[in-house]
Amino acid sequence: MGTGVASGTRVDVAELLTAMLSVPSESGQEDAVASLLVSRLLRAEFDVDVDAVGNVIATWGDGPETVALVGHIDTVPGHIDVRRDGDVLHGRGAVDAKGPLATAIAAVSRQPRDGARRFVIVGAVEEETSSIGARHLAESMAAPLSLVILEPSGWDAVTIGYKGSLRLRVSIDQAHAHGAGREPSAPDLCVGVVRALQDHAAQLNGDSGVFDRVDIRVLRFDSWSDGLSDRASVDLGVRTPPGCDADALIEVAQTAAPGASLCILGREPGIRTDRGSSLARCFVTAIRAQGGTPRFKVKTGTSDLNVLVPAWGCQAVAYGPGDSKLDHTPDEHVSIAELERAVAVLEAALSAG
Repeated sequence: MGTGVASGTRVDVAELLTAMLSVPSESGQEDAVASLLVSRLLRAEFDVDVDAVGNVIATWGDGPETVALVGHIDTVPGHIDVRRDGDVLHGRGAVDAKGPLATAIAAVSRQPRDGARRFVIVGAVEEETSSIGARHLAESMAAPLSLVILEPSGWDAVTIGYKGSLRLRVSIDQAHAHGAGREPSAPDLCVGVVRALQDHAAQLNGDSGVFDRVDIRVLRFDSWSDGLSDRASVDLGVRTPPGCDADALIEVAQTAAPGASLCILGREPGIRTDRGSSLARCFVTAIRAQGGTPRFKVKTGTSDLNVLVPAWGCQAVAYGPGDSKLDHTPDEHVSIAELERAVAVLEAALSAG
């Protein structure tokens, strides 16, 4: 990095996060929080734009090396009153993931503008549903040198892996038959698909650890009949480790019910990034400088890292304050002290090199 100083307004992370939490932004309804964020970023002297799908994109510096910091401004449903109890800030998105995004804005506002790096912060839309924001970014933005996904890892940990996700809908429509007959009903056939996938996963898994297992979950099940036709539909969520053959899983589902309609609702590969990369090492050094013992984590969920790393092929980690066990819960909250410590870690990690 260069030796210049940041020329904008240093961002108060707790004040910014409180303002962001105060504007509800359920996935697909991010316009109001995007407007707030644009205003705050302009006030801090970032260059700001909103792209075609609604992503907020803030740029700092104009060096030849681009570091992308990608978070999301949407949340899952569920209102939580925004309040501060001593050191603890409550609100939907405090952990997932407005807290990590506010941390990145504060950390980047402390970077020099005249250094070797250009920082691009993205508040992406619909991460909790379609990831349309990240998908658009993958196509519209050139690959950066480094990528930091802004998701909770805890201030003293770095996430280097996320399981993949395969979402399937199996639908069956067949002639109505007597309930005492021997032919399987439409719901029976759907259940058979679930069992076939579970059996296949059990064979693959053996004694594998949690991150390396294939997990099958029923997300929705419907059945109905009008006396002439029987119909059933099941939505399945399949969590897959890096390197998993998703096509083989799809084939198992198709073979279990040859007459069924199978729709792929979503498909992202599992990703494990390099803990020995220069980016990861910068975080290790920064965490130690703050008195922490660095830890690497892998997660059983999926994030926009699963979309962007295959598209960009760059070194990447995920980092942000907060306990991910509080994601999507009624008790979502984050410590102000942890926010500030995470800002210090991220500021140092971005300055290194």
